[in-house]
Amino acid sequence: MSSDTDATERDERNPIRHEAVEVERIAGACGAIVRGLDLSGPQDEAAVERLRLLLDEHLVVFLPEQRLDLDQLERFTDELGGRDLTPYVAAVDGRPYVIRVIKEPGDELNFANAWHTDLSYLPAPPAYTVLHAWDVPAFGGDTMWANQYLAYETLPAELRERLLTMRATHSAGMAYGTGGYLEQVADKSSMRILPSAEAHGTWTHPVVIRHPRTGRAALFVNPVYTTGIEGMDPAESRPLLQRLHQHSVHPNLTCRVRWQPGMLAIWDNRCTQHFAINDYAGQRREMYRTSVRGSEPVAA
Repeated sequence: MSSDTDATERDERNPIRHEAVEVERIAGACGAIVRGLDLSGPQDEAAVERLRLLLDEHLVVFLPEQRLDLDQLERFTDELGGRDLTPYVAAVDGRPYVIRVIKEPGDELNFANAWHTDLSYLPAPPAYTVLHAWDVPAFGGDTMWANQYLAYETLPAELRERLLTMRATHSAGMAYGTGGYLEQVADKSSMRILPSAEAHGTWTHPVVIRHPRTGRAALFVNPVYTTGIEGMDPAESRPLLQRLHQHSVHPNLTCRVRWQPGMLAIWDNRCTQHFAINDYAGQRREMYRTSVRGSEPVAA
């Protein structure tokens, strides 16, 4: 655990500096718990940039004991870069940019129970995701993240070079399309899904992208939304994608968090995948999620 000595400096214009900030890494690959911040009030640009720098370093950060209502959650999302819509999931009434991530005790399935990068099927996927825990199970319900910088960097050199010129197709159809998986299992979950024929549309992104802030190369494919390699026969692209999917979430590349009520997680979608574990049958889990606007991915 490290203490940020600069955080003790008094600066009335910068709420993030009012208390000492402690940063505790939770795994070798990614992830840090950040204590000493209070996001309930407005944050100025210097404070928000400091959080972005923590995300640049750790990819996903967890802020315990953030007692935020939905107004405060949306305000912070705007400060981080602006709210973005989440297609095909019903928003909270009156709040088109907020979705409720819920599993009731009688539900069989939870939301996001597969490795993926949020909304990679969009032309400009979100830069960050913000997830705030309201109600968590007594045990289970953890979430895992995987570092996609390391996923790329730990591939064989020949394959890394080959991937740099490739583009992958992405689609929400398998999950959210009419007749797709989530429509078929709608009776097993309390999530309000909005299946659509439009979800079967496709978009292409580079297989390896350059992070706009860090400049690092990250693998940008995932098993839920990546459907193929542009210009490659499916029989050829399928084993390549399977290899990349398996490699990109190897346990050596991951971190895992145990949720607490009031914990706020922020992660960088441009260099992570995540997976919500479904191991809390008969228990309730309620969270609220927003997305921060991103930009079109650029090839590394």
